[in-house]
Formats: sequence, C-alpha cells, structure tokens
Amino acid sequence: MTTQAHPVDHELIRAAAHVARTRCWGDNHTMAAATRARDGRIVTAVNAYHFTGGPCAELVLIGAAAAQGAYELDTIVAVGDRDRGVVPPCGRCRQVLLDYFPALKVIVGEGDRIRTVLITDLLPESYVWADHQLDVEKTAPLSTS
Repeated sequence: MTTQAHPVDHELIRAAAHVARTRCWGDNHTMAAATRARDGRIVTAVNAYHFTGGPCAELVLIGAAAAQGAYELDTIVAVGDRDRGVVPPCGRCRQVLLDYFPALKVIVGEGDRIRTVLITDLLPESYVWADHQLDVEKTAPLSTS
C-alpha cells in the first residue's frame, strides 16, 4: 500500500452534506455522494435503498455523472443523512469504483481525521476486473497460412 497525502476537497464534502441534509428523507434515501469530475464540475446523487438491495449513492453517482458527460472522475465522497458525516464506501462500491476509476481519490475519515486516499489504498491487492478481460488481439488464433 502506497499511502500518500492528498488535499481534502472540503467543497465536495459540503456539496454531499447539503444533498444529504436537503434530499435524504426517510428510509429510501439515506446517503448522498458527490464527485469532482476532472473538468472541475461537481456532480451529486443519493442512494436508492430498497429491501432487495438498491444501489449505493456512489453507484448512482457514476450513472448521474455519465448522464452529464462526466466520464473522468477525480475525487468522491459519501455523506450520511442525519448529520452522520463522511462515510467510507462499502466493499461493493470500492470494487466498482476501482474498476471504473483506478486513479480515483476517496475522502474518508471523521472529524479531524478526514483525509483523501486513493481507491487502491482502500482495496489493496484487489482483483482488477479489467486485468482479466480477454484482449481480442492477444487471444485471436494465429493464422496458419
């Protein structure tokens, strides 16, 4: 693990906290997430809780960012409703975030221990889905002519 200090994007935390405070009501929406795209835009989203297992705010955020044309994300943070503060991504989200954005920075911690780490630091020695996909050029049969 190569932990390196990255600056904390407090504007991103405030954006997620605002959405959590103003849009997360009841049991259906309990988490908000915010991301800063590489072009500087901030995109926000909330989870869609359902007893069958709805998507986390981070996963909804990936789709919301894509819908807005933001395909390269720099930093992400999730914040809980009821002033729970920054909440780290669950295991499923860590894996998806790593697969989509292997250089992504994630804001984690609480109180005076808020920090920004690379997604690879949250999921060390992980399975990288893209590394195990067939490369057509490498796996195509050699011509025998």
